[in-house]
Amino acid sequence: MSIETMKAVRIHAFGGPEVLVYEDAPKPEPKPGEVLVRVHAVGINPPDWYLRDGYRALPPEWRPQVPFPIILGTDISGVVEAVAGDVTGFSVGDEVYSMVRFFSVGESRAYADYVSVPASELALKPNGIDHLHAAAAPMSLLTAWQFMVELGHDEANPLQPHRHAPVPLEGRTVLVNGAAGGVGHFAVQVAKLKGAHVVAVASGRHEQLLRELGAGEFIDYTKTPPEDVADDVDLVVDALGGPTTGRFLSVLKRGGALFPVYPLGFSGAKEAEKLGITVSATQVRSSGAQLAELAPLLNDGTIRVVIDSTYPLAEARAAHERAARGHIQGKIVLTTGA
Repeated sequence: MSIETMKAVRIHAFGGPEVLVYEDAPKPEPKPGEVLVRVHAVGINPPDWYLRDGYRALPPEWRPQVPFPIILGTDISGVVEAVAGDVTGFSVGDEVYSMVRFFSVGESRAYADYVSVPASELALKPNGIDHLHAAAAPMSLLTAWQFMVELGHDEANPLQPHRHAPVPLEGRTVLVNGAAGGVGHFAVQVAKLKGAHVVAVASGRHEQLLRELGAGEFIDYTKTPPEDVADDVDLVVDALGGPTTGRFLSVLKRGGALFPVYPLGFSGAKEAEKLGITVSATQVRSSGAQLAELAPLLNDGTIRVVIDSTYPLAEARAAHERAARGHIQGKIVLTTGA
């Protein structure tokens, strides 16, 4: 019996963007509990290039072992092609979006014409936006939401011993660092939606956009270090994170909170404890229920999706090269031509 094929972007070894290969791959079939989606657009995210390069930033003992070839990607928007017999709630022809099987390294397989998706991770696409914008939302928006509003899952937190807990936003001052990027531009909007005064940190060319998205104050980090001018902040959401995130401890009120999206490399735990500051992070997890909850906000424009650039799926390498250059405004999206 011949195996049906599709086009996909796969890697056969870890490395830079040059290892991305657009080629034929087996077309998936939905297993029990799954839906087969004909992909129209794919949002790209940092975990895509972390996996592509073999998670080199992690200690060797943390690096996942995955069999090649690997299809990268988690975020999709498309149309239901087939539904397993035990699945209810979705029908052939439904327009849907999802963050697929995250966090399961190498199992998401979104850079493809078709992907099988657990029905629990799927939601109907907001009617008010197209597939490009829907595909750009899941991971980045769920990250902002799970960090700031509702964790929405009980998965063990590999980043810290305690469960991450969002803090109240109404009437508080929230500083978002990396505010123009994927997670950042959603964090600005979520904070504003929940009644916070938002201070956005980004380069000057993003100021107009971020003020439109709800920032009440703007700091151009290329001109002024944000820790030199920000003060009396209740929460810092550092969408960049890493070793430099500790510089924001000085801008926080006693009793405030610092949420680095990428917490590895933070070395200010003792200083934070001395200042009474909570430092906490989580790892975003797939949730069809939360995507369904967020869909009305995307549908009516309460939360906007900003797209930096789009590339055909066959040019995924160029999309990763664009990501490597940095200074992204919003999200980069791949299109399948469906």
